[in-house]
Amino acid sequence: MDKDIQQLVQAIHNSPVKTMLVAAGAGTLALSDLLGVAGASRTLLEALVPYSEAAFTEFLGQTPAQFVAPDTARLMAGRAFTRARWLEAETGSSPVIGLACTATIITDRPKRGEHRAYIAAWQKERLVWYGLHLEKGARDRAGEEELVSRVMLNSLAQAVGLPDRLPVSLRPGDRLDTNTRDFSEKAGQLVRREIDCFCVEDNGRIHTSGAPAKAILSGSFDPLHDGHLNLARAAARLLGHPVAFELSAVNVDKPPLSSNELLERTAQFAGRWSVIASAAPTFVEKARLFPGSTFIVGHDTAVRILQPRYYQNSRKKMLAALSEIRKQGCRFLVAGRVDDKGAFHHLSHITIPPQFKPLFAPIPETQFREDISSSQLRRAGLRGSR
Repeated sequence: MDKDIQQLVQAIHNSPVKTMLVAAGAGTLALSDLLGVAGASRTLLEALVPYSEAAFTEFLGQTPAQFVAPDTARLMAGRAFTRARWLEAETGSSPVIGLACTATIITDRPKRGEHRAYIAAWQKERLVWYGLHLEKGARDRAGEEELVSRVMLNSLAQAVGLPDRLPVSLRPGDRLDTNTRDFSEKAGQLVRREIDCFCVEDNGRIHTSGAPAKAILSGSFDPLHDGHLNLARAAARLLGHPVAFELSAVNVDKPPLSSNELLERTAQFAGRWSVIASAAPTFVEKARLFPGSTFIVGHDTAVRILQPRYYQNSRKKMLAALSEIRKQGCRFLVAGRVDDKGAFHHLSHITIPPQFKPLFAPIPETQFREDISSSQLRRAGLRGSR
């Protein structure tokens, strides 16, 4: 092992950050380098090399449009980051990184396309990814693998916050691009009310206008758990289109979230689902932000939507809010819940003003029933969804 690699890897091992690494097509030399320096257990939580298409798809949770593409690398890094968070929650509270590489380099058969690698490092505050395009015929496989692995180690060093980098020798026909998505910047803007919302898609793309789905499941997601996920899946089946999750930085009954709390909760969705962070505590405000949306809610939330005490104890203001929600083209899909005595409560148990009954539709108990809550998980000290 070169001395500069050994020194950089040692510095990575000495940092408090832990990593899950996933590499397909190239990048295993970076894993070998990390394992080849004493202290690897301080850095690596897990490593995965999904070489077959079935293994790749199973890890990602979907079949990508292209196996070697920037979006795919970002999805892999997000999934690795989510996995790293779950693994680290078992033993400690170190910051974590999901590091991913998907590549196509020299093999024992000719390749018509370009030789390239996409590398991504996903952490709570930001996502950084690299596109490495290699000049065909300029190196053997070992040479291409070494270059890809050096970029991977440099990306890990950058994510850890180290100043040093390995030299990367590029030829005239090579190209190395770097891109960043800054989640902390958007979280700060939302907390300061400079923007109304931002969305982080499953692949890390960020946008601040409109909803990415026609259906939205709102919640505090403290933590995100299987009840939320199964509710979203049931609603998607009934509605025939995907569901996005919405996290409000401002809540009617709770203190506003800090920028760090917002980052922690949105991080739970990395590589798996789109999440919208908003400054809209009430559904009438959500309807203004996301007109035409179906809001998926639980029984208790539906009850609160129809209680005047959440409208300054004014039935008139409650009816006005419902009228505006209807005007914005929004409606509610309501899931039932089980109370402490085991009784199942559903939409038919809620009193709805006759003129607004068309705004509410039930999710049948046969389609969804989960006897789980975030508060129960927090009290039990259990982790959320992987």
